[in-house]
Amino acid sequence: MKEVYLDNNATTMVAPEVLEAMLPYLRSDYGNASSMHGFGGKVGKVIRQAREQTAQALGCSAEEIIFTSCGTESDNTAIFSAVRSQPEKRHVVTTRVEHPAVLNVASHLEIAGYEVTSLKVDEQGRLDLQELEDSLRPDTALVSVMHANNESGVVFPLERIAEIVKSRDILLHTDAVQTVGKLPIDLQTLAVDFLALSAHKVHGPKGVGALFVRRGVPFRPFMLGGHQEKGRRAGTENVAGIVALGKAMEMAEAGIVDENTRVKALRDRLENAIMESIPDVRRNGDPENRLPNTSSLAFKYIEGESILLMLDQYGICASSGSACTSGSLEPSHVLRAMGVPFTYAHGSIRFSLSRYTTDQEIDLVLRELPGIVSRLRAMSPFTGDQAGQACAC
Repeated sequence: MKEVYLDNNATTMVAPEVLEAMLPYLRSDYGNASSMHGFGGKVGKVIRQAREQTAQALGCSAEEIIFTSCGTESDNTAIFSAVRSQPEKRHVVTTRVEHPAVLNVASHLEIAGYEVTSLKVDEQGRLDLQELEDSLRPDTALVSVMHANNESGVVFPLERIAEIVKSRDILLHTDAVQTVGKLPIDLQTLAVDFLALSAHKVHGPKGVGALFVRRGVPFRPFMLGGHQEKGRRAGTENVAGIVALGKAMEMAEAGIVDENTRVKALRDRLENAIMESIPDVRRNGDPENRLPNTSSLAFKYIEGESILLMLDQYGICASSGSACTSGSLEPSHVLRAMGVPFTYAHGSIRFSLSRYTTDQEIDLVLRELPGIVSRLRAMSPFTGDQAGQACAC
């Protein structure tokens, strides 16, 4: 049974062209880019090419790109650099719906004595920009706001956020892991100081990412050691991964139109058909300002994990919008921040499509999902107010 893979916000399939580009650097061209001999030197050339490809896709200069191991490292590097380069500033602003790569760093900073302001979102996952503006202080070292939420797909107005933050001469970091390759990004006009991305979200391999650091921004390296990345990120380069990232970024830039036309149309067809054919379903998040590939839906009175297990029997891969684990009744921090009712929050499912998603795959989901939901609801001991009371306990 071939998998119907609709969990692309978690990770993506490595594109065949990307795999082909990286294989020589796992087989024959295994030299160290820091070596003086020509065998290593030609490896250094492909790293420079990948840096150019990544910069081209983001609209920045190659010198502003630092290769990392993942989006988490990129986020950590940016945040710690911002606070360490401004020791007199002890305040950081972020949001309640960030990825753990940002939220857990913010918690760490609080333990270290920093004050952290976490901005709220409304029921559609949107920020209040007035709250952002009011939160800024003379001692604010950094504002960290994701470009788009990985769970709801809601896209934040980063251009307007940058205007507000930069008018106060404060550093701005964004986790753009979910938007690279899905939304146009031009760092010549988008006034962020740090931008994080990860290869495995754009049909590259796991274990490689990048961080944009705007020229002139004070920078403190996160990893110390050798002179790699001009002293900004020590460690022998993951050459095959870097080559793959460059190729993936080149393909991502070329695929933006397809993401926002064909893929978006597939997403809308899936979502509209589900909401028309199954009762008591609600959409999580802003229906307009969201990623073109992402649909977060909540099914009343049933557990998202149960839906996933039954979908898996048909080879359909999706993910739960709930962070519930055995013995826990808590939905994810994103759904809680949005105030999604408990009767819906536990039944949240995220479908995230890619350039490889087909009409036939969407047809299979639409054929099997209504029956799955009907069977699960028939087994549920709760209906109506009883379900709400049980979830609220």
